[in-house]
Amino acid sequence: MKYTTFIVTFLLVTASCHVSKESTSPQTVTDKGTVFRLSKEEKKEGYKVLFDGTSMSQWTSNTDEYVLENGCIVMYPKTGHGNLYTKQEFDNFILRFEFLLTPEANNGLGLRHKMVTTQSGYDGMELQILDHEAPVYKDLKPYQYHGSVYGWIPAKRGFLKPAGEWNYQEVVADGDNITVILNGTVIVDGNLREATKGTPADKIPATLFYEKGHIAFLGHNSVVKFKNIRVKELKK
Repeated sequence: MKYTTFIVTFLLVTASCHVSKESTSPQTVTDKGTVFRLSKEEKKEGYKVLFDGTSMSQWTSNTDEYVLENGCIVMYPKTGHGNLYTKQEFDNFILRFEFLLTPEANNGLGLRHKMVTTQSGYDGMELQILDHEAPVYKDLKPYQYHGSVYGWIPAKRGFLKPAGEWNYQEVVADGDNITVILNGTVIVDGNLREATKGTPADKIPATLFYEKGHIAFLGHNSVVKFKNIRVKELKK
């Protein structure tokens, strides 16, 4: 079984980050490869590109394990963990991106995250990025499913595509309100204050309420692909 999983993972990793049938994102083919462009609507709304498929210039930290390949940012684990951060910090924003999971893949999306300089570690809010339908995860808690605000706000299940297919996700971080839309369906619509209500103060991590920080991909010893990443800052 593990050998079969390895072969499937290898085939998925070596596949190009070409435009999927479901993608509506504008693409331009140049001598550097396929370049992601904002739609007219997104330009008008104030989005900016964080990753266009040709350069990781807006990202920093673990660029040894997170690499540019065939129009994607691909996480190839070496140490088992590793974080990639935007150079810019954000407070309130809408993030849009596409991701592809390999079988049993596990990663995280850091929101308002502080930069950790050690080999591994976390200092901020984390949303799950996970192939939660894999048998190895059959005993997950509700707040561990893909899209969940880890430990606090559970996500709805049933909207994640199988490993090897591209998913489209939108995340809205507006003050204490967190919304996650996966492939067109709202799977999280929660408030951090409400989620922690009734919990003893000493049990609530301060990291959950950072007002500003980096957007980050938080590695968990798995190969995962990301592409077409853009963000819109929201006014307070």
